[in-house]
Amino acid sequence: MQLIESNLDHSGILTLTLNRPEKLNALSREVLHALSEILLSAKSNPDVKALLITGTGKAFCAGADISRLAECNAQSGYQFACEGQAVFRQLETLGKPSLAAINGFAFGGGCEMAMAATLRIASVKAQFGQPEVKLGVIPGYGGTQRLARLVGKGRALDLCLTGRFISAETALQWGLVTEVAEAEKLIERATEILTGIISMAPLAIASVMEVIDYGYDLSLTEALHLEAIHFAKTCATEDKSEGVAAFLGKRRAEFKGE
Repeated sequence: MQLIESNLDHSGILTLTLNRPEKLNALSREVLHALSEILLSAKSNPDVKALLITGTGKAFCAGADISRLAECNAQSGYQFACEGQAVFRQLETLGKPSLAAINGFAFGGGCEMAMAATLRIASVKAQFGQPEVKLGVIPGYGGTQRLARLVGKGRALDLCLTGRFISAETALQWGLVTEVAEAEKLIERATEILTGIISMAPLAIASVMEVIDYGYDLSLTEALHLEAIHFAKTCATEDKSEGVAAFLGKRRAEFKGE
């Protein structure tokens, strides 16, 4: 059985389905390694335009491998955290849009993985949480940092200190996800969103993601400079010429990523 099932459709959307339903799709070392390998391949594969990540069964991903956590001391715990952080940073900086379609439980490392994706939508059945304090530890795969950046410091403290779970509707109100869909429509809606994104100019899409990611933690002056540089780069592309010509000619643009 494949730990992560992958399927590349004709439009260039690579769907990754976590496939350990008996373990609620928990992130074992093997799963993280498989995900890293897939991301490495997807980054360099021109046929892959976007990623859609979801889970099998009632969970999106219920978290990290607790049996491995049980063995951690200070030294191995640091390595444990760094390994997960590195894989999720791969996802975050892929240069291609990713969307987490959260079909069920997204707890601990599962919530952290969803937050590393470019966008998140949730099934009405989804739940979110960072319950690590209940195990005597803290989030280690980026949860304290990405959560605060997405929903604000106060709400991040709430989830990380109480270990409580929130519903999809609360996640929507907080800005953790951008949309909630009926369970049977989740993948269809995720595909629709990604299809719309990849119909745009690929170089512009990549620049938007890079500027927002890196610019977020810069001063406003530095971030505006970064934006201007990327704006200039996109102005020199054939896609920009095509986009403007299509707009003026009242026709659909045909972007080539050049």
